[in-house]
Amino acid sequence: MIPINIENQNMTAALYLGDCLESMACIPTGSVSTVFTSPPYNLRNSTGNGMRDGRGGKWSSAKLLQGYASHNDDMPHAEYVAWQRQVLSECMRCLDSEGAIFYNHKLRVQNGLMQDRADILSGFPVRQQIIWRRRGGINFNAGYFLPTYEVIYLIAKKGFKLTKGANSHGDVWDIQQEKDNDHPAPFPVSLSNRVVSSTQGGTVLDPFMGSGTTGVSCALAGRDFIGVEIDPDYFNGAKQRIKNAKPDNQTGLRPHH
Repeated sequence: MIPINIENQNMTAALYLGDCLESMACIPTGSVSTVFTSPPYNLRNSTGNGMRDGRGGKWSSAKLLQGYASHNDDMPHAEYVAWQRQVLSECMRCLDSEGAIFYNHKLRVQNGLMQDRADILSGFPVRQQIIWRRRGGINFNAGYFLPTYEVIYLIAKKGFKLTKGANSHGDVWDIQQEKDNDHPAPFPVSLSNRVVSSTQGGTVLDPFMGSGTTGVSCALAGRDFIGVEIDPDYFNGAKQRIKNAKPDNQTGLRPHH
């Protein structure tokens, strides 16, 4: 599998269109310093968040009711867990000895039991749990309080250290969620900026690139980037966003993942 390479000022992006596991198999072992990614959450397999009865959360026209264009987001739970463990194992292989994975996911209750993602993360060197508190949002379910946070698991190799001063950030990050975009599961560029600026220089990998938000942050910071996306439309949009991102013109960006 051959990536498409693009240049943006003082960084290079290698973008793979295809399956994340097949694409990551092409990445040399130990060649990546940071992974920041947010996988599909398997929301259509949920028992109680409104995806099945038509409310569809905050997305216009209930976009995720049908899953993503190239992924139905409705895998049997055990199959989903096995898939995500494969993805994390490949990410760990790609990391150098001082690297870390920032793995954005969401806790949920299923059939009365908490899914805290321990089944996915078991055996990996999880160092810290960061809370991303997303200000705003709409609650369509009168039986639940408004969900306002997601979790970023810091999975780090022994030699990993933050950049100077980054350890002053708390483990609760108040960052406004992204709303004005075409992707059904967005996160803001300020979130990926936090991760990229807090980690040592080197190549950043996002195996679920979406519309390229992590790559945009790399372009702004001058970090090389590897992105993988299975959907051709999101891939092409990400390619243009990363190519056009400029450190001196951040206000014109509409980041979404």
